[in-house]
Amino acid sequence: MKKTDLEKNKALKLVENMKKGSIPNRFGTESSAVVVDRREQRRLDQAQGLVSFPVKLKQTLIEDIRARAAAQDIGINELVGTLLANALNAQADQKA
Repeated sequence: MKKTDLEKNKALKLVENMKKGSIPNRFGTESSAVVVDRREQRRLDQAQGLVSFPVKLKQTLIEDIRARAAAQDIGINELVGTLLANALNAQADQKA
């Protein structure tokens, strides 16, 4: 193995370790919260019956949703779920 290949491998290992490393506490109180990795978060979501559902929406609609979620002091996911359930129920009532 050439010396340049060895150095390249060392650099790749270093970069990978930097990506996996945690965020230092010096960046505020938010960083001291418990960080759940993606697998664990996916497992917790599945236990609650949650499924990922990516959707593309207009920016103005997203801003309205964020503002309404902040005003009601709830999460965006919870608000969107409530809005969709209400819309589906209203549509079912109209058809009946």
